[in-house]
Amino acid sequence: MEFVIFLLAAFVIIFIVAYRNGVGKNIYLEVSKTAGNIYEKYAPYSFKEVRQKVKDLGQEYTKKQYTIQIVVFALGAAIITYLYFYNLIISLIYAVIAVAFIPYLTYLRCKRVYSEYIFEQIQVYTTNTIMEFATTQSFVKSLEGVYESGVLEDPVKSDVKTMIDLAYENGTIEDSISYMNDKYDFFIVRNMHQLFLQITNEGSKNAGDALENMSLDIDMLVESVYQDRMNRADYHKKFLQFGIILYLMVMLVQVLLGVESYIAMLDSIWVQGLLHLTIIINTLFLLNGEKYYNENVGAE
Repeated sequence: MEFVIFLLAAFVIIFIVAYRNGVGKNIYLEVSKTAGNIYEKYAPYSFKEVRQKVKDLGQEYTKKQYTIQIVVFALGAAIITYLYFYNLIISLIYAVIAVAFIPYLTYLRCKRVYSEYIFEQIQVYTTNTIMEFATTQSFVKSLEGVYESGVLEDPVKSDVKTMIDLAYENGTIEDSISYMNDKYDFFIVRNMHQLFLQITNEGSKNAGDALENMSLDIDMLVESVYQDRMNRADYHKKFLQFGIILYLMVMLVQVLLGVESYIAMLDSIWVQGLLHLTIIINTLFLLNGEKYYNENVGAE
Protein backbone atom coordinates (compact mmCIF):
# COMPACT_ATOMS: atom_id res chain seq x y z
CA MET A 1 0.00 0.00 0.00
CA GLU A 2 2.79 2.39 0.89
CA PHE A 3 4.42 1.67 -2.48
CA VAL A 4 1.37 2.60 -4.55
CA ILE A 5 0.82 5.77 -2.53
CA PHE A 6 4.45 6.68 -3.13
CA LEU A 7 4.07 6.17 -6.89
CA LEU A 8 0.86 8.16 -7.08
CA ALA A 9 2.29 10.99 -4.99
CA ALA A 10 5.40 11.04 -7.18
CA PHE A 11 3.22 11.22 -10.28
CA VAL A 12 1.31 14.20 -8.90
CA ILE A 13 4.51 16.01 -7.92
CA ILE A 14 6.08 15.43 -11.34
CA PHE A 15 2.89 16.64 -13.02
CA ILE A 16 2.81 19.83 -10.95
CA VAL A 17 6.47 20.61 -11.53
CA ALA A 18 6.15 19.95 -15.27
CA TYR A 19 3.06 22.12 -15.45
CA ARG A 20 4.81 24.97 -13.65
CA ASN A 21 7.77 24.74 -16.04
CA GLY A 22 5.51 24.95 -19.06
CA VAL A 23 5.96 21.35 -20.24
CA GLY A 24 2.73 20.17 -18.64
CA LYS A 25 0.95 23.22 -19.92
CA ASN A 26 1.99 22.49 -23.51
CA ILE A 27 0.89 18.88 -23.13
CA TYR A 28 -2.41 20.05 -21.67
CA LEU A 29 -2.98 22.48 -24.53
CA GLU A 30 -2.24 19.79 -27.10
CA VAL A 31 -4.62 17.32 -25.45
CA SER A 32 -7.27 20.02 -25.08
CA LYS A 33 -6.90 20.95 -28.75
CA THR A 34 -7.26 17.33 -29.86
CA ALA A 35 -10.23 16.75 -27.58
CA GLY A 36 -11.80 19.99 -28.80
CA ASN A 37 -11.48 18.92 -32.43
CA ILE A 38 -13.14 15.59 -31.67
CA TYR A 39 -15.84 17.38 -29.70
CA GLU A 40 -16.57 19.83 -32.51
CA LYS A 41 -16.85 16.94 -34.97
CA TYR A 42 -19.09 14.58 -33.00
CA ALA A 43 -20.89 16.55 -30.27
CA PRO A 44 -24.58 17.33 -30.87
CA TYR A 45 -25.18 20.86 -32.06
CA SER A 46 -27.69 21.48 -29.28
CA PHE A 47 -25.10 20.65 -26.61
CA LYS A 48 -22.59 22.95 -28.26
CA GLU A 49 -25.05 25.78 -27.68
CA VAL A 50 -25.59 24.64 -24.09
CA ARG A 51 -21.84 24.52 -23.42
CA GLN A 52 -21.36 27.97 -24.92
CA LYS A 53 -24.15 29.43 -22.79
CA VAL A 54 -22.59 27.90 -19.66
CA LYS A 55 -19.32 29.60 -20.62
CA ASP A 56 -21.14 32.90 -21.17
CA LEU A 57 -22.71 32.57 -17.73
CA GLY A 58 -19.22 32.14 -16.23
CA GLN A 59 -20.04 28.72 -14.81
CA GLU A 60 -17.70 26.64 -16.95
CA TYR A 61 -14.81 25.03 -15.07
CA THR A 62 -11.38 26.61 -15.47
CA LYS A 63 -8.35 24.61 -16.62
CA LYS A 64 -7.16 24.49 -13.02
CA GLN A 65 -10.49 23.09 -11.84
CA TYR A 66 -10.48 20.44 -14.57
CA THR A 67 -6.89 19.53 -13.66
CA ILE A 68 -7.82 19.13 -10.00
CA GLN A 69 -10.84 17.04 -11.00
CA ILE A 70 -8.65 14.75 -13.12
CA VAL A 71 -6.11 14.28 -10.32
CA VAL A 72 -8.82 13.60 -7.71
CA PHE A 73 -10.61 11.08 -9.93
CA ALA A 74 -7.39 9.29 -10.87
CA LEU A 75 -6.01 9.15 -7.32
CA GLY A 76 -9.34 8.19 -5.80
CA ALA A 77 -9.97 5.39 -8.28
CA ALA A 78 -6.40 4.09 -8.02
CA ILE A 79 -6.32 4.01 -4.22
CA ILE A 80 -9.79 2.49 -3.82
CA THR A 81 -9.25 -0.23 -6.42
CA TYR A 82 -5.81 -1.02 -5.00
CA LEU A 83 -7.57 -1.77 -1.71
CA TYR A 84 -9.77 -4.18 -3.65
CA PHE A 85 -7.17 -6.05 -5.71
CA TYR A 86 -3.73 -5.05 -4.39
CA ASN A 87 -2.67 -4.88 -8.03
CA LEU A 88 -1.03 -1.73 -9.40
CA ILE A 89 -1.90 -2.46 -13.04
CA ILE A 90 -5.60 -2.92 -12.28
CA SER A 91 -5.55 0.28 -10.22
CA LEU A 92 -4.03 2.28 -13.08
CA ILE A 93 -6.62 0.89 -15.50
CA TYR A 94 -9.45 1.95 -13.19
CA ALA A 95 -7.80 5.38 -12.79
CA VAL A 96 -7.91 5.88 -16.56
CA ILE A 97 -11.54 4.70 -16.69
CA ALA A 98 -12.49 7.10 -13.89
CA VAL A 99 -10.95 10.06 -15.74
CA ALA A 100 -12.82 9.00 -18.89
CA PHE A 101 -16.12 9.67 -17.09
CA ILE A 102 -15.31 13.36 -16.60
CA PRO A 103 -16.67 14.49 -20.02
CA TYR A 104 -19.98 12.75 -19.26
CA LEU A 105 -20.21 14.43 -15.85
CA THR A 106 -19.39 17.75 -17.52
CA TYR A 107 -22.22 17.12 -19.98
CA LEU A 108 -24.67 16.50 -17.12
CA ARG A 109 -23.52 19.56 -15.19
CA CYS A 110 -23.84 21.82 -18.22
CA LYS A 111 -27.36 20.56 -18.89
CA ARG A 112 -28.33 21.33 -15.30
CA VAL A 113 -26.88 24.84 -15.39
CA TYR A 114 -28.58 25.50 -18.72
CA SER A 115 -31.94 24.15 -17.48
CA GLU A 116 -31.79 26.40 -14.44
CA TYR A 117 -30.91 29.35 -16.66
CA ILE A 118 -33.85 28.61 -18.99
CA PHE A 119 -36.27 28.41 -16.06
CA GLU A 120 -35.06 31.77 -14.77
CA GLN A 121 -35.61 33.25 -18.22
CA ILE A 122 -39.10 31.75 -18.39
CA GLN A 123 -39.85 33.29 -15.01
CA VAL A 124 -38.76 36.68 -16.33
CA TYR A 125 -40.77 36.17 -19.53
CA THR A 126 -44.04 35.26 -17.80
CA THR A 127 -43.78 37.84 -15.02
CA ASN A 128 -42.97 40.75 -17.35
CA THR A 129 -45.54 39.74 -19.97
CA ILE A 130 -48.26 39.84 -17.31
CA MET A 131 -47.05 43.25 -16.13
CA GLU A 132 -46.97 44.58 -19.71
CA PHE A 133 -50.47 43.23 -20.42
CA ALA A 134 -51.86 45.09 -17.42
CA THR A 135 -50.87 48.30 -19.26
CA THR A 136 -51.34 47.47 -22.94
CA GLN A 137 -54.30 45.02 -22.74
CA SER A 138 -52.80 43.38 -25.84
CA PHE A 139 -50.83 40.14 -25.86
CA VAL A 140 -48.73 41.07 -28.90
CA LYS A 141 -47.99 44.54 -27.53
CA SER A 142 -47.01 42.91 -24.26
CA LEU A 143 -44.58 40.64 -26.09
CA GLU A 144 -43.10 43.64 -27.90
CA GLY A 145 -42.68 45.48 -24.60
CA VAL A 146 -40.90 42.53 -23.00
CA TYR A 147 -38.70 42.02 -26.06
CA GLU A 148 -37.66 45.67 -26.27
CA SER A 149 -37.11 46.04 -22.52
CA GLY A 150 -33.89 44.02 -22.69
CA VAL A 151 -34.72 41.84 -19.69
CA LEU A 152 -34.54 38.64 -21.76
CA GLU A 153 -31.53 36.85 -23.19
CA ASP A 154 -31.21 34.28 -25.95
CA PRO A 155 -32.60 31.80 -26.71
CA VAL A 156 -35.83 32.97 -25.04
CA LYS A 157 -35.46 36.48 -26.44
CA SER A 158 -35.20 35.19 -30.01
CA ASP A 159 -38.21 32.94 -29.45
CA VAL A 160 -40.28 35.88 -28.23
CA LYS A 161 -39.33 37.71 -31.43
CA THR A 162 -40.51 34.69 -33.40
CA MET A 163 -43.83 34.81 -31.52
CA ILE A 164 -44.27 38.46 -32.48
CA ASP A 165 -43.51 37.76 -36.14
CA LEU A 166 -45.94 34.82 -36.23
CA ALA A 167 -48.68 36.94 -34.66
CA TYR A 168 -48.34 39.69 -37.29
CA GLU A 169 -47.96 37.17 -40.10
CA ASN A 170 -51.09 35.17 -39.22
CA GLY A 171 -53.20 37.87 -37.62
CA THR A 172 -53.84 35.64 -34.59
CA ILE A 173 -51.90 34.57 -31.52
CA GLU A 174 -52.70 30.82 -31.72
CA ASP A 175 -49.59 29.87 -33.70
CA SER A 176 -47.40 32.07 -31.51
CA ILE A 177 -48.71 30.39 -28.38
CA SER A 178 -48.36 26.90 -29.87
CA TYR A 179 -44.77 27.67 -30.85
CA MET A 180 -43.80 28.80 -27.35
CA ASN A 181 -45.70 25.99 -25.61
CA ASP A 182 -43.88 23.40 -27.69
CA LYS A 183 -40.51 25.05 -27.14
CA TYR A 184 -40.85 25.50 -23.38
CA ASP A 185 -43.13 22.90 -21.84
CA PHE A 186 -43.70 24.58 -18.47
CA PHE A 187 -47.01 24.76 -16.64
CA ILE A 188 -46.59 28.46 -15.99
CA VAL A 189 -46.10 29.09 -19.71
CA ARG A 190 -49.10 27.03 -20.79
CA ASN A 191 -51.38 28.43 -18.10
CA MET A 192 -50.43 32.02 -18.86
CA HIS A 193 -50.88 31.51 -22.59
CA GLN A 194 -54.25 29.84 -22.06
CA LEU A 195 -55.39 32.80 -19.99
CA PHE A 196 -54.22 35.32 -22.60
CA LEU A 197 -55.89 33.29 -25.36
CA GLN A 198 -59.14 33.27 -23.44
CA ILE A 199 -58.97 37.00 -22.76
CA THR A 200 -58.12 37.77 -26.38
CA ASN A 201 -60.83 35.59 -27.94
CA GLU A 202 -63.61 35.85 -25.36
CA GLY A 203 -62.78 38.82 -23.19
CA SER A 204 -62.89 38.77 -19.42
CA LYS A 205 -64.31 41.17 -16.87
CA ASN A 206 -62.03 39.82 -14.18
CA ALA A 207 -58.87 39.74 -16.28
CA GLY A 208 -57.00 41.94 -13.79
CA ASP A 209 -57.77 39.62 -10.89
CA ALA A 210 -56.90 36.54 -12.93
CA LEU A 211 -53.55 38.00 -13.97
CA GLU A 212 -52.76 39.04 -10.42
CA ASN A 213 -53.53 35.54 -9.16
CA MET A 214 -51.29 34.08 -11.86
CA SER A 215 -48.46 36.39 -10.80
CA LEU A 216 -48.83 35.14 -7.25
CA ASP A 217 -48.79 31.55 -8.50
CA ILE A 218 -45.57 32.24 -10.39
CA ASP A 219 -43.96 33.79 -7.30
CA MET A 220 -44.94 30.76 -5.19
CA LEU A 221 -43.61 28.39 -7.83
CA VAL A 222 -40.29 30.20 -8.09
CA GLU A 223 -39.90 30.18 -4.31
CA SER A 224 -40.58 26.44 -4.15
CA VAL A 225 -38.15 25.77 -7.01
CA TYR A 226 -35.27 27.60 -5.32
CA GLN A 227 -36.03 25.86 -2.03
CA ASP A 228 -36.04 22.55 -3.89
CA ARG A 229 -32.64 23.33 -5.43
CA MET A 230 -31.12 24.01 -2.01
CA ASN A 231 -32.57 20.80 -0.61
CA ARG A 232 -31.35 18.80 -3.59
CA ALA A 233 -27.85 20.28 -3.34
CA ASP A 234 -27.69 19.25 0.32
CA TYR A 235 -28.99 15.77 -0.49
CA HIS A 236 -26.48 15.49 -3.35
CA LYS A 237 -23.55 15.98 -0.96
CA LYS A 238 -24.89 13.28 1.36
CA PHE A 239 -25.48 10.99 -1.63
CA LEU A 240 -21.87 11.30 -2.77
CA GLN A 241 -20.61 10.61 0.75
CA PHE A 242 -22.78 7.51 0.90
CA GLY A 243 -21.50 6.37 -2.51
CA ILE A 244 -17.87 6.67 -1.39
CA ILE A 245 -18.63 4.72 1.78
CA LEU A 246 -20.04 1.92 -0.38
CA TYR A 247 -16.70 1.69 -2.19
CA LEU A 248 -14.88 1.41 1.11
CA MET A 249 -17.03 -1.42 2.44
CA VAL A 250 -14.29 -3.77 1.25
CA MET A 251 -12.20 -2.46 4.14
CA LEU A 252 -14.77 -3.86 6.56
CA VAL A 253 -14.45 -7.25 4.87
CA GLN A 254 -10.67 -7.12 5.29
CA VAL A 255 -11.01 -6.22 8.96
CA LEU A 256 -13.33 -9.17 9.52
CA LEU A 257 -11.27 -11.69 7.53
CA GLY A 258 -7.80 -10.28 8.03
CA VAL A 259 -5.74 -8.72 5.26
CA GLU A 260 -3.63 -11.81 4.64
CA SER A 261 -6.70 -14.06 4.32
CA TYR A 262 -8.32 -11.50 2.02
CA ILE A 263 -5.26 -11.31 -0.26
CA ALA A 264 -5.18 -15.12 -0.41
CA MET A 265 -8.80 -15.11 -1.59
CA LEU A 266 -7.82 -12.84 -4.50
CA ASP A 267 -6.24 -15.86 -6.21
CA SER A 268 -9.77 -17.00 -7.04
CA ILE A 269 -11.10 -15.63 -10.35
CA TRP A 270 -14.62 -15.76 -8.90
CA VAL A 271 -13.66 -13.49 -6.03
CA GLN A 272 -12.02 -11.04 -8.42
CA GLY A 273 -15.08 -11.14 -10.65
CA LEU A 274 -17.31 -10.40 -7.68
CA LEU A 275 -15.11 -7.45 -6.69
CA HIS A 276 -15.20 -6.06 -10.25
CA LEU A 277 -18.99 -6.46 -10.25
CA THR A 278 -19.20 -4.61 -6.92
CA ILE A 279 -17.23 -1.67 -8.31
CA ILE A 280 -19.37 -1.58 -11.47
CA ILE A 281 -22.64 -1.65 -9.50
CA ASN A 282 -21.47 1.09 -7.12
CA THR A 283 -20.32 3.19 -10.07
CA LEU A 284 -23.64 2.79 -11.91
CA PHE A 285 -25.42 3.72 -8.70
CA LEU A 286 -23.43 6.96 -8.46
CA LEU A 287 -23.82 7.76 -12.16
CA ASN A 288 -27.59 7.26 -12.02
CA GLY A 289 -27.73 9.53 -8.99
CA GLU A 290 -25.70 12.18 -10.78
CA LYS A 291 -27.92 11.87 -13.84
CA TYR A 292 -31.05 12.33 -11.74
CA TYR A 293 -29.61 15.28 -9.83
CA ASN A 294 -28.50 17.13 -12.98
CA GLU A 295 -31.37 16.33 -15.34
CA ASN A 296 -34.38 16.55 -13.04
CA VAL A 297 -33.80 20.08 -11.83
CA GLY A 298 -37.24 20.34 -10.22
CA ALA A 299 -38.41 23.23 -12.37
CA GLU A 300 -42.05 22.34 -11.83
